[in-house]
Amino acid sequence: MVSTFKTQSDPLSLSAPVTAPGTQSSTPAATGVCVTVHGHFYQPPRENPYLDAIERQASAEPSHDWNERINRECYRPNAFARIMNDRGEVVGIANNYEYLSFNIGPTLMSWLERYDSEVYQRILEADRKSCQRLNGHGNAIAQVYNHIIMPLANERDKYTQIRWGIADFRSRFNRDPEGMWLAETAVDYATLEVLVAEGIRFIILAPSQAERCRPLIAHNQAGETTENEEWHEVGGGQIDPTRPYRCYLKPEKRLMASNQLSPLSTDHFSRHPSYNSQAPAPNTPYIDIFFYDGPISRDMGFNDVLSSSHHLAGRLGQAVRGDRRSAQLISVATDGETFGHHKGGTEKCLAYAFTEEFPRRGWTVTNFAHYLSQNPSEWEVELKPVTAWSCSHGVDRWQEDCGCGGGGGWHQKWRRPLRDSLNWLRDRLIPIYEEAGRKLFRDPWLARDEYIDVIRDRSTANVDSFLSKHQLRELDATDRVDALRLLEMQRHALLMFTSCGWFFEEISRPEGVQILRYAARALELAGEVTGVQLEKEFIERLDRAPSNVECFKTGAEVYRQLVVTAQIDLRQVAAHYAISSLFAKYPREQRVYCYQAEQLDYQIQRMGSMSLAVGQVQLTSEITRETEVFVFAAFYLGGWDFHCSIQPFGGRRSYTMLKERLFDVLQEASAAHAILEMVRLFGDRSFTLRDLFAEERHRIVQLLSQENLTRLDQLYTQVYRENYGVMMAFHRDELAVPVELQVAAEVALGHRCLTAARLLDLETEDAESLLAEIEAIATEAGHLRCRLKVPEVKQILERLVWRNIDALLQAGTGALERSPLELEAQISKIERSIAAGEKLGLGLCLDKSQELYFNALYSQIVPLCLGWLQRQAGGGESSIEGEDFANQIAGLDDSQADNELSAIRQLLELGQTLAVDVECWLKQLS
Repeated sequence: MVSTFKTQSDPLSLSAPVTAPGTQSSTPAATGVCVTVHGHFYQPPRENPYLDAIERQASAEPSHDWNERINRECYRPNAFARIMNDRGEVVGIANNYEYLSFNIGPTLMSWLERYDSEVYQRILEADRKSCQRLNGHGNAIAQVYNHIIMPLANERDKYTQIRWGIADFRSRFNRDPEGMWLAETAVDYATLEVLVAEGIRFIILAPSQAERCRPLIAHNQAGETTENEEWHEVGGGQIDPTRPYRCYLKPEKRLMASNQLSPLSTDHFSRHPSYNSQAPAPNTPYIDIFFYDGPISRDMGFNDVLSSSHHLAGRLGQAVRGDRRSAQLISVATDGETFGHHKGGTEKCLAYAFTEEFPRRGWTVTNFAHYLSQNPSEWEVELKPVTAWSCSHGVDRWQEDCGCGGGGGWHQKWRRPLRDSLNWLRDRLIPIYEEAGRKLFRDPWLARDEYIDVIRDRSTANVDSFLSKHQLRELDATDRVDALRLLEMQRHALLMFTSCGWFFEEISRPEGVQILRYAARALELAGEVTGVQLEKEFIERLDRAPSNVECFKTGAEVYRQLVVTAQIDLRQVAAHYAISSLFAKYPREQRVYCYQAEQLDYQIQRMGSMSLAVGQVQLTSEITRETEVFVFAAFYLGGWDFHCSIQPFGGRRSYTMLKERLFDVLQEASAAHAILEMVRLFGDRSFTLRDLFAEERHRIVQLLSQENLTRLDQLYTQVYRENYGVMMAFHRDELAVPVELQVAAEVALGHRCLTAARLLDLETEDAESLLAEIEAIATEAGHLRCRLKVPEVKQILERLVWRNIDALLQAGTGALERSPLELEAQISKIERSIAAGEKLGLGLCLDKSQELYFNALYSQIVPLCLGWLQRQAGGGESSIEGEDFANQIAGLDDSQADNELSAIRQLLELGQTLAVDVECWLKQLS
């Protein structure tokens, strides 16, 4: 149960807990009413196939990309979910992943591991804690690797998807998964067979996917059936979701699944001779299945069930059955992004429900694996042939114009040609992989299945170990590159089937383009290894996929305009390096996305506004280990004009002559002559600013714009100063200020504010005057009703608040080791920074600062409070946590004690500023 605190009515109770509320004791046996809320957390892979990184996505503003934005709105809030009181103050911070049953897509977990390790670690910690709480059964379950529709995959891809999902899960959670989430819950009996073969114990499906069920038929010791139960038809979604079901793998089901039956042939099984067969043999393979409560799950996603924990519990309570079963499971499942991204703030509803509302009703919060361990399946189920939770036509949403996911009058006739094109490509790549792979690997397909170990860790040592294990013979450098290219070809051949490519209404959407980019990379890798060129025929097939967008007409043009133009080769990486080196001093070794750049030679000369850099760089792909040495010349003419030429290194002598000739021409101070010489030496192909990768291009554009922006800032500032009195006169008479003057004021004040904030961020000695300057600007902007657009100032103030709180609370009781004036000044700086942000209307996000303070509240500040109260009560042995902190106060004289009491109060009042509930402790100290 949730810990509570003594109030003023019992101020000297020294047994009050000093740990944060929101923690539960060990869960009892899964009896009575059990509740499982499952979140399917997933984002489609968005990485550029050539850079292994997500490029900026304008539609995700103000975030860099959609992964970052949804992390900020959902994944992180659930890792640090607030439990609030009725005053909007934090009384607890819960890790919702400790209570949710969840799966997180492997590609999303890789992104979290790289870009938000704190959230990533909270997720892993939550699974460990749930294992401890639930007798070794963790909340996390695995997922098929990159969210492909399993019934539409060939058998080999089914196995690889499941094996990669299991291996990825094991590498993160240090245990084997008991369950697995199927993309879109798409399932057929062939998929079940692979799941069982790979050791998966259970899956989660929608109630609409069940065909019929019956009580399990018992067998005697001889294996003979002792009774025969009638089947109950539940094809309309009527299956009882409060219990697990056992699904046996029947030969005829597997046969029909492998024949790719139409998902609409739902009556085929009933005509099959063995449809009404007796009980399966005792040793028949099976998998257990949980069917979530469909109506409640839909209400969570599309209605207001998550508006409050009381409402949520009330809705779940409607599903509780009044029979006398010893246990029943109320389970719901929905996209995890519902909790915070689709429905903002609903992670708070979950946190309070898990830690307060459900326990108060006597419900056990559990997960599927734990429930199954104590309540084995007593019913058998048979499934419809091929189904999914988000398509009422089987799995046609990912292959036909079925109407699901459509909108705006657009068709989805492109789905079938796109599916056929990718199936064709997959099938053409198989013999290429087998033929080339047999020359390099002992078993090419085993190597593919275990390539997940390299995907998880691309370090040189790990790649070497992998190749040593799988190589047919000792591989030279060229063979090793070809081996990795083949495996990458197969990885992209799997990624190109990611379900999101078909999910929506148009092939030219980002999701469709992304899977075509994966296909293009697979085509390219096949050509590099074997010389086989398949792209022309692939494009011809895409031409049969009609687009709803006039400028594309077909998938072929989508491919030409949005895929081919985004392809990258090593020359472009070299050009990126060369041009950006004009604006950044690179060390000898520099990482450029997934390439290692080693600078072998570099020289730059300037002539007036022109700059010329000539160098030699060795590029090595961290993915395929292919390497090449290039010679480059990057010429900046001034303004926005660049000319960059690249060629393979042709020897030291020719390189030296080339460099000398180019710098000789530069001395002529003629841009035209320099460019003509570059064309003569390198050839016609050249690169400009537009060829840089987006992130670096944006940075250089900002640098090049800075001089003009500085002049504009000065001009606006002059206009503002000269017309300040005019603006005040307009305001005094309540007249609308001319827009020209209002813009001048906002730009001038914004520039001043940003300048002061940047200096403040450097932690200079004049921090006090800089903070005062920001406060004055905020006051001035308020008087003039200016809305300053300074997002960087918002980030700086958030960072400063966190840094100052961290410095204040570091080293145990560090706050108490400061003089009263020093402590007051430091807390004042924090509070003034927050107030300035509020006055500027920046909407500071203080979540991380709040989390830092809340942790210190229970590890440092509360023990100090209890130590003070103990001293006032006359001393005695302390039995509280934080005894060392409390004992520091016990021997103080009255003057010191007054200072310490003042310090504790200031620390608690800081909590009020951060919207943390500290009222009970302030009352006890009064």
